[in-house]
Amino acid sequence: MSPQARARAATREKLLDGAIRTLTGQGIAKTSARTVAAAAGVNQALVFYHFGSVDELLSEACRYATEQRVDRYRERLGSISSLGELLAFGREMHEEEREAGHVAVLAQLLAGAQTQPRLAAATAAGLSLWVAEVEKVLVRVLAASPLGEFADPVGLARAVAASFVGIELYEGVDRDGAGRALDALEQLGAVAAALDELGPVAQRAVRHRLRRAARG
Repeated sequence: MSPQARARAATREKLLDGAIRTLTGQGIAKTSARTVAAAAGVNQALVFYHFGSVDELLSEACRYATEQRVDRYRERLGSISSLGELLAFGREMHEEEREAGHVAVLAQLLAGAQTQPRLAAATAAGLSLWVAEVEKVLVRVLAASPLGEFADPVGLARAVAASFVGIELYEGVDRDGAGRALDALEQLGAVAAALDELGPVAQRAVRHRLRRAARG
């Protein structure tokens, strides 16, 4: 890579990091070419030179930030062997991501996406990276569970992703309530673990009861 190309890449990365810091610290309403450039320590004209618009910069920042975070947790997600482990890890990850401000970035982008279609597509693409990793775990851990026949890993992965982003928003107005919501999710994991530990006869009985409930 030539020195000029390295300089361009470094400036782009500064702008992406600046956009993420601005979203985290000031929210999407105060995110502009000026505030992002100030956070990045560059001239605001470079926002338009490298990205064309603030929306395009934010779209790229969403993908950039999400790819980094998913890469960070991919190995750990690959080692999870039960629904309870997934939910417990989700709580741990939520705490870490909240402290670092990364869940807030997604929450801010989701807020902006309600009125800006370009941001909606980019935010959905960013969330899909998380959903894909969670879906892999759910397919694996539900395969041997009595719940596996009745649970939809694709839909459930999206429900998990939506829950954790929603809890981030809820936490801003009711921290104790958000904690109870996470507790409730872990309790569901404990119920699933108890079902997994049942003997073959009891598991068949559970499946039979669930089939009857599903029919009607």
